[in-house]
Amino acid sequence: MGMTCRICVIQMKTRRTKEASLRAALEGIRRGAEKGADFAVLPEMFACPYDTGAFPGYAEEAGGETVRRLSEAAARHGLYVVGGSIPERDGEGKLYNTSFVFGRDGKLLARHRKVHLFDVEIPGGIRFRESDVLSPGEAATVFPTEFGNMGLCLCFDLRFPELFRAMTDRGARMVFCPAAFNRTTGPRHWELLFRARAVDHQIFTVGAAPAADLSASYVSYGHSIVVSPWGEVTAQAGEEETLLMAEADLDQVSAVRAQIPLLKSRKDFYSF
Repeated sequence: MGMTCRICVIQMKTRRTKEASLRAALEGIRRGAEKGADFAVLPEMFACPYDTGAFPGYAEEAGGETVRRLSEAAARHGLYVVGGSIPERDGEGKLYNTSFVFGRDGKLLARHRKVHLFDVEIPGGIRFRESDVLSPGEAATVFPTEFGNMGLCLCFDLRFPELFRAMTDRGARMVFCPAAFNRTTGPRHWELLFRARAVDHQIFTVGAAPAADLSASYVSYGHSIVVSPWGEVTAQAGEEETLLMAEADLDQVSAVRAQIPLLKSRKDFYSF
């Protein structure tokens, strides 16, 4: 099998109920499969309002309804599903912002708990504190596919290159990042960060955002994106609901690394 894969990013709004959002997500996965996608990617908190007050009521355990139905969809349509994220409750009652990934057979391949929580206060912009409700994850996440290893992170994790370095060191050739940037940070940093992480680590980066909903308490910037190891934007959405389709020739990763050997030339400054 060649190293070109097809990606479908499902840029959708969160509906009024979890069930309605989940149905919209499943329909997006179905349509992506019809278009030949190998990977269907959902946004951060795709079935829950991005509001700390909503997280406890929407939270599920790892084997809950949302995880089960995403797993079934992956198996039914025979593609990988990067399940955006949901509020996850563990056995001790702690809450996490968690993404689950399922293989073509529906089996769970990875679970990433957001490591860097979104705690910001920008004068005249936005104030948000995930840590008021959520606990942080503690691991870099990489999972295997027939196209090679893939990385997974969530939103604010994108701002920390050391996390991407850890995923790259574990063989990641593409990193999926379900994320919900807002209209303050999005216009300034969204494309910049996805291109920077792609160039820094010579990988593909994929950002899956919710569509903008002006009636929501938190308005997403949208603009789901796919970037090549050269830092080129190969596909990008606007703010509206859409299926963003893109192809990624993963042989580009090796080619770019051979031409500009950043990883081989890297120095360990912590040992200096």
